[in-house]
Amino acid sequence: MFENQQRDDVEALMKADAEFRRLYQHHRELDSKVHDADIGVLPIDDVTLASMKKEKLLAKARLERMWADRSHLIH
Repeated sequence: MFENQQRDDVEALMKADAEFRRLYQHHRELDSKVHDADIGVLPIDDVTLASMKKEKLLAKARLERMWADRSHLIH
C-alpha cells in the first residue's frame, strides 16, 4: 500500500499520526495473514478468511482517506 508515495512521506505521516501508524501496522499484519491463508500456510476457515479480507479492505480505505486528509501534516 502507498507504493506510489514517497517512503519518507509515509514514514513522516506515521510519526506525526499515531492512529495512522496503528492502522497501517494493522493492515500490514492482516495482509500477511491473508496471504499466508491464501497460500495454505495459515489454516483458517473460509468465514474467518472472508472476515479478515473485509477488515483489511476497510483498513485500507480508512488509511487512504487519512492520507488524503492529513498528508498536509508532512509538508
